[in-house]
Amino acid sequence: MEKCLFFTVPGAPKGKGRPRVTKTGHAFTPKDTAEYENLVRLYFTQTYPRHVPITGPIRAEISAYFPIPKSWTKKKRQQWKEGGVYPVVKPDADNIAKSILDSLNNIAFTDDSHVIELNVRKLYGTFPHVDTLIRYDGPEEMEKPEHVHA
Repeated sequence: MEKCLFFTVPGAPKGKGRPRVTKTGHAFTPKDTAEYENLVRLYFTQTYPRHVPITGPIRAEISAYFPIPKSWTKKKRQQWKEGGVYPVVKPDADNIAKSILDSLNNIAFTDDSHVIELNVRKLYGTFPHVDTLIRYDGPEEMEKPEHVHA
């Protein structure tokens, strides 16, 4: 039976930053990337505190909601409400996915190599956040979130 995990990370979507290298050749994750990945882990573990990492194949859906630009005219806002206006801005969809999925390694699933299908959408929303849905085959009992963050 298919099982689903869903959680929300409030705040503007962030992409995975490129690793930085010290003068001695040591690679490290940029501070803002590490902080965002910690935030993703925090919201997942608060939602599913007793979750055991998935070992089988998973399907992931990530919806990244960007803030509506303050500079938009009423006409532009109306176009957005009617559909068809999307954020063609940084970060790239693949970097958003990389940030979210790397954060969930050994927490939601044993490794992000288990992702067999991935859908990432960039949208505008009334408040910036990232919604993540993970689907996988599991036992009959559905895992219930402790609390859902808006």
